[in-house]
Amino acid sequence: MKAMQTTASHRTAEVSRKTRETDIRVSIDLDGTGRASVSTGIGFFDHMLELFAKHSLCDLEVECKGDLHVDYHHAVEDCGLALGTAIDRALGDRRGIRRYGFFLLPMDESLCRCAVDFGGRPYLVWSTACTATFCRDFDTRLFEEFFRALSTNARMNVNIRHEGGNEPHHAAESVFKAFARSVRAAAEFDPRETGVPSSKGTI
Repeated sequence: MKAMQTTASHRTAEVSRKTRETDIRVSIDLDGTGRASVSTGIGFFDHMLELFAKHSLCDLEVECKGDLHVDYHHAVEDCGLALGTAIDRALGDRRGIRRYGFFLLPMDESLCRCAVDFGGRPYLVWSTACTATFCRDFDTRLFEEFFRALSTNARMNVNIRHEGGNEPHHAAESVFKAFARSVRAAAEFDPRETGVPSSKGTI
């Protein structure tokens, strides 16, 4: 996996990942305005990534060519791996950030609670009250694999609890928006934090 970070006024990274199953390029600007250019070949997944960019205020570009004739699994999981790596690279040493972020987000009948920690230890907690799983031909259970891959490669703790609502589009939308708002809060600079936000002195 190839990664690059530039550190001017914006925290950015670009990641390329190519396997026999997928060919992915992801770029992110944590200090952007919410612009998105996403093309994975999976319309519903594109929509969720665009929502993440809009509500996190990250500028995001994702290009993915995957073996969609086999399944959507490889493309969705590998995009999580690449996006997680890009977030990790863009954060750098994580000096001066708030580190923690959380949000409670309603989407019509759905409600999602999300909390994240950029503390360097990857862990995913995932639960959903939605028993309906398909939006057209997309199985929303793949989002657990996406967030597990993302949390691992971003070295972050992600706790997502969808607490109610059985319309799968609304459920997924509440999850991605809550995650985006949590990332936005955690990645922000804290004007009172002069170093790395950890008693260990490093993350």
